[in-house]
Amino acid sequence: MDPSLPASAPIADPTIPLSAVDSEIKLPEGGPLQREPRGFVPSFGMAWFGIFVAITAPILGGLAVKVQGLVGLAAAAPQLGTILGAGALVSLVSQPIAGRLSDHTIGRFGMRRPWILAGMLGTFICLVVIGLATDMTAVLLAWCGAQLCSNFAQAAAFATVADHVPHRRRGFVSGVQGAAGPLAILAGAFGLSSLPTDLLRFLVPAALGLVLSIVFVLTFRDRVLAREDRKPLSVGALFASFVFNPRRSPDLGWAWLVKAMYMFGAASLATYLALFLATSFGMANPMEQLSFVLLATTISTVATVVFSLIGGPLSDRLGKRRSFVALGAVMLGAGLALTAVSSLLNRDTGIAVLLVAEAIMGAGSGLFNAVDTALVLQVLPQKENFAKDLGVMNVANAGGHGYVIWFLFAALVAIVGGLFVFKIKAVR
Repeated sequence: MDPSLPASAPIADPTIPLSAVDSEIKLPEGGPLQREPRGFVPSFGMAWFGIFVAITAPILGGLAVKVQGLVGLAAAAPQLGTILGAGALVSLVSQPIAGRLSDHTIGRFGMRRPWILAGMLGTFICLVVIGLATDMTAVLLAWCGAQLCSNFAQAAAFATVADHVPHRRRGFVSGVQGAAGPLAILAGAFGLSSLPTDLLRFLVPAALGLVLSIVFVLTFRDRVLAREDRKPLSVGALFASFVFNPRRSPDLGWAWLVKAMYMFGAASLATYLALFLATSFGMANPMEQLSFVLLATTISTVATVVFSLIGGPLSDRLGKRRSFVALGAVMLGAGLALTAVSSLLNRDTGIAVLLVAEAIMGAGSGLFNAVDTALVLQVLPQKENFAKDLGVMNVANAGGHGYVIWFLFAALVAIVGGLFVFKIKAVR
């Protein structure tokens, strides 16, 4: 927060449709909105960091190492694919439902806080179960549970930005959010390389996520839905959470497709990097894999954080979103293409190229993530369905033998997806 801002500065009113343009956004007293609630940005950023560190540490390598230990390297890839695919399916289903339930939650505790707290508590329990598991069935079921719970927490936390942050500040907040994610990835990679047991590799990130989420829940002023203002929620309406009409909201439809294709490209490397190192560069030792993942993640994270913190405010200043999103996706695709090429070179040269690719992808991710959230919030059609619509958008995050073919295809998907952003007409 800007220390020069007086304590009486107006903040965002959750009852005002935040997708309106700045000149139309007014406080009930008639003054223009200036700021989100004091202290919201740092506490939200830390909570977002915590949610991501809990769920990305397993994806970065914790699950891959766990599966290798249970079934061996030869059978690890298909088993890991099954677990991650099942988790992605759970994520696909849970995000819109979580948003819908959050939008209809009443009580003095607020609309979002109960789901953030319960979601992260459930995530903690499920990840500890994975750390203790001795068979693949337990890992599969617990990972699906972790995905379910973390998506409930993520959907509610994401909706607080739409509830409390005025339009002209969303690039800045999106930049903070974009920096928190990669910092969580770096912290997760560091934990994976330094924590000596499976249990600690899952327990420590999960505990950190839970603690930071509790701090956020206890420090921000949640939006409260009055009982008389809540619309009835039928079973049919709950299942309708998965549906939005792209003809009625074409910009939201294009934004969803852009994010889905980008996330497919981004997830392709994060998910399979450890196994890629083993099969393409002869890193059969899991600890050697995790050490390299830490190095690669450090390079990527530095680039992501720098470009996130530059891209978000610059997007606010220029009043443009689409160009940043498109450039970020193209850079991600270029990095994925280099990753594919790296496996065709000799070991030392290939590893060097892979690290260069990580830097390029990190910069691209910084630009994309810094602005994508602001763009999505700007095209949401209805304020009463903020969390549900954001849940539909976050379904796109679930997207993600020949590793060369896989990375090249992922590069193509990321680039084409980023260029689709120019189909969105309501945003410059």
